[in-house]
Amino acid sequence: MKIVCVGAGPAGLYFAILAKRRDPSAEVSVLERNPEGVTYGWGVTFSDDVLDSLNAGDPESASRIRDDPASWGDQLVSLGDQPPAHLGGYGFAIGRHRLLEILAERAAGLGVRISYRHQVADLDDLAEFADADLIVAADGANSAIRERHTERFGTQREAGRNHYIWLGTSKVFPEFRYAFEPTEAGWIWFYAYPFDHQTTTFIVECAPATWTGLGFDRLDPEHTKATLERIFARHLDGHPLLIQSRDQHVSPWLHFTWITNRAWYHGNLVLAGDAAHTTHFSIGNGTKLAIDDAIELDRQLGGQPDLDTALKAYQRERIAAVDARQRFARASAAWFEDAGEFTERSPARFAYSLRTRTDLSRPEPGGVPWLLHLATQLRLGRHARRWLSAARRWRHNRQRG
Repeated sequence: MKIVCVGAGPAGLYFAILAKRRDPSAEVSVLERNPEGVTYGWGVTFSDDVLDSLNAGDPESASRIRDDPASWGDQLVSLGDQPPAHLGGYGFAIGRHRLLEILAERAAGLGVRISYRHQVADLDDLAEFADADLIVAADGANSAIRERHTERFGTQREAGRNHYIWLGTSKVFPEFRYAFEPTEAGWIWFYAYPFDHQTTTFIVECAPATWTGLGFDRLDPEHTKATLERIFARHLDGHPLLIQSRDQHVSPWLHFTWITNRAWYHGNLVLAGDAAHTTHFSIGNGTKLAIDDAIELDRQLGGQPDLDTALKAYQRERIAAVDARQRFARASAAWFEDAGEFTERSPARFAYSLRTRTDLSRPEPGGVPWLLHLATQLRLGRHARRWLSAARRWRHNRQRG
């Protein structure tokens, strides 16, 4: 079988690994528009279920990923200058550059051909692969191939309301942190999590009125960075913010773009990863869904009698799975779009609303989840929760071998 993956992100590289493992005789190529070693983004988060999926699909690359990530054993929510609330829980993150390096090395070791600086704007650019049995468009949310065939895929794009900017910082936070700060123009907040020993991902978000009121519509990248460093000074402890941008003259503020597709394949062309779907960054599922796409596509190719049947089954299974995550992601994005309206409550109540993504206009919470949340605000409760998390991680590690 001859397979071409357009895009050397998690979906494209991991599918190439799985396809080559399943059929070593397959001719698998990955085409990437960026130079080797160049990628944009900071850290990506994942959890035990992602590690389990990676381990089931390819234990060798999973072992390298598992040994590399940063981790945290608590989540803090700061609301202005009030004492922070605790959410508990644990998670992992790894630098996007490092993740792709591991996957690319594993793919190349299996015999996958990876071509960098290879731009693919449409199927016409794949003339040398005209005899390919399968073309996987895994070239991101702005997939050029998908955009040329939006009518066939039934692609829908929808912009979110808030503005956000994806930054890094040399301040290494020991936990996953949300911090909401009041300004003269309204509330602005960040999500931060470490992904190596030197760097933390630092995503800033705010409502449109706040964004305009603080002058971000007029500021260049350096002045944007300086303004954000001033607003979040007490969290950064003198450390700088870091900007990655393809254009250093344009501040990389974005609106989140929702991508959905009615169909995920046409003929022998199939979508995977962000080319097929996006989920809001506030739930941290982008990499998980990309990996799950790759696993399901490979599973169907190995278990169905022909390509069309396999792609049809892949489309059915993944649309159903992704739809559930996108519904939750939309609820999460909506919560953050209204977050400024909830800031009059206590930090613990605000944090519980953030955790559950529920509207604070609802009646006071109750039941076991609320009591566990209240217990987490106490030192003894956090200690017990960390012990349970450690036991769970130990059990997962034993099961993975």
